Amino acid sequence: KIVLDVPNTMGDVDKFDWYSKHPFAFPSGRKLEAGDIEGADKAIYVISRVAGENADRKLAEGDFYLSEQEKENIRFLDAAGVATLLVINAGGQVDIAEMLELPQVQGAMFISQPGQEGGNAFADVVTGKVTPSGKLSTTWARHYEDFPNAKTFSHISGDVEKEYYHEGIYVGYRYFDSYRIPPLYAFGYGLSYTVFDYSDVQLSQGENAACLSVKVKNTGSRYAGKEVLQVYASCPQGRLDKEFRRLVGFQKTGLLAPGEEEQISVCIPAKGLASYDEAGASWIIEAGEVGLWIGNASDNLKLAGVLSIKDEIVVETVSNICPLQEELKGIDLPENLAERQDTWQQQAKAEGLPVLEFAFVPESRKAPEADAIRREAEALYEKLPAKEWLPLLYGEVSKGQGAPGALGAAGIQVPGSAGETSNAFLEKFGIPGVIMADGPAGVRLTKCYHVDQTTGQLVGAGMFENLEGGYLVEGMEYPGTDAYYQFCTAFPVGTLLAQSFDPALLEEMGAAVAEELLAYHVSWWLAPGLNIHRNPLCGRNFEYYSEDPLVSGKMAAAMTKGVQSAPGVGTTIKHFACNNQEDNRMGSNSILSERALREIYLRGFEIAIREAQPMCIMSSYNEINGVHAANNKDICMTVARDEWGFLGIIMTDWTTTFPNGGSIAHVCIQTGNDLIMPGYPGDVEELDGAFESGVLKEEEVKAAVIRLLDVILRTSAFEGAVPYRS
Repeated sequence: KIVLDVPNTMGDVDKFDWYSKHPFAFPSGRKLEAGDIEGADKAIYVISRVAGENADRKLAEGDFYLSEQEKENIRFLDAAGVATLLVINAGGQVDIAEMLELPQVQGAMFISQPGQEGGNAFADVVTGKVTPSGKLSTTWARHYEDFPNAKTFSHISGDVEKEYYHEGIYVGYRYFDSYRIPPLYAFGYGLSYTVFDYSDVQLSQGENAACLSVKVKNTGSRYAGKEVLQVYASCPQGRLDKEFRRLVGFQKTGLLAPGEEEQISVCIPAKGLASYDEAGASWIIEAGEVGLWIGNASDNLKLAGVLSIKDEIVVETVSNICPLQEELKGIDLPENLAERQDTWQQQAKAEGLPVLEFAFVPESRKAPEADAIRREAEALYEKLPAKEWLPLLYGEVSKGQGAPGALGAAGIQVPGSAGETSNAFLEKFGIPGVIMADGPAGVRLTKCYHVDQTTGQLVGAGMFENLEGGYLVEGMEYPGTDAYYQFCTAFPVGTLLAQSFDPALLEEMGAAVAEELLAYHVSWWLAPGLNIHRNPLCGRNFEYYSEDPLVSGKMAAAMTKGVQSAPGVGTTIKHFACNNQEDNRMGSNSILSERALREIYLRGFEIAIREAQPMCIMSSYNEINGVHAANNKDICMTVARDEWGFLGIIMTDWTTTFPNGGSIAHVCIQTGNDLIMPGYPGDVEELDGAFESGVLKEEEVKAAVIRLLDVILRTSAFEGAVPYRS
């Protein structure tokens, strides 16, 4: 039995903070001995790490670095002449560079917390039953110090209050490629048991898009396999500095037998070629030539074609947002980008590569007309004065769900669900509380709950009864009760899903998640997360997809399409935005340029919203240039609704309006959050006072209530629900 030294005076929020900053570690076991490998000529050595939220990883042995015992064991295998495969079962990167120099360490596999079927999948790959086709969605550096924010990230700098995004747009492979820093493993890299060849490149003009068609052939002789065609663009180096190349499209082939080929096409929208001009508040493609590169990793590309841009193209004009409140010094620009541009342009001419004169026709977007459900929501709102609708704007707090026990498990109707909207209007209008369950690796509910045999009432369980199966709570006994079980699938974490580079697969998984949501009467899944892997030490990287916004956005869109193919259930994309640090996540101020914000940190959300229209967005805890995300009108209204046409609701992350959260309840509503979660008794008084004093306007309440009703009426909380927005 392990006794945890946690003061009894701690509330659940404080205990959770303690718990997340003292993560469990896998036992190291004893050292390897000669008898362990007697007669063996091959070994699989597994390196495991836990992952979680509310704390960043450390540059420590047993975390980012290997422990001494792990290194000793691997060196022991090498000295014994045993060919070794390193398997990394972790949510993020582990530094294995030193071990890869050993002659007997002949391979590495990043299985990235693959969920309940991970063992079977691993066995299929290592036995050759299945040919691997995954690609890294994040760059692995040779040394941690190679990352541009290595010295300033989170606790490394000694300051978790302010996080300066000095690197601007140079994130991940954009940095390594532009600054010519060789990675250990490049973005997009992944081995196969066969090889592929690209040929027959053709360019064509699509609708405000450039389309590139490529023939992909399995040129191996033994194994069938799949390949991920990756397309990168070198945009003109003009008045705006740009990365040397950026990913602008990708496509996965079907399973190709040896000698089999497939012609696949990737269309690159104009926005994918554009850069953000802060001075003009516009997305532009500067005049010049765009080089198109194809390959299977960011460091293994060949020039395939050229787009000619005769005159500067203004793709979209928007409004400036999130101004800097203090000076932000950028990093020195990479050298020789202009020379590298001249080199590939000369190469394209010498090889006679295809050239397409890119055409663009400005688009006009119209706001959608109100449908029958929207009109019903508007009519329903008129039945009560604005003040009486205020309880709809926060989660159900009236049944003992306020702080602190509501953190992460505030649901009443479904044990262990994350929370639900207000039931205050059930009797009057038949509007039930909408149930939501957390992710990220499937639907998260309480595995076991208890019901009193006499009263038939659910026995309340706090957050810590659910964490680690109740391991952290002493005396978990429930006499006079019946136990009930809720089983949900443990799917792979976000990083592994993204490494499939297969949106169709994620759409299929989303449909499977939806089946479980419906089985447990849950309407909103609090996933997927699609923040950027800015630094490998971010504690929540396992939940997020990639360092690249295109990959992140495409994966989130696919997952959303899959979930929302079922009647009345939807996703909640999160955390909006710049949640790239977990230490002091409620107080950290992300300080960055508007250009970096739009091109890197908002772009994935934009893709997901424009392509899939999720039911919900969850705002993040952190500040963005001094303004808490949940109180930030620029991102919640100007960007999400006005620019991108988001039709759903925006909810806060849990406890952001608690005393230590930093956000103000009425400002959440004023700036575009429609729902404060999980609901805190202080929210009631704060909203009432703000409304009575005239600070919170009737039109602000009306807008939020109608948006909420509009989405609630479309959920599985009602019979006869149909797929969202169908």
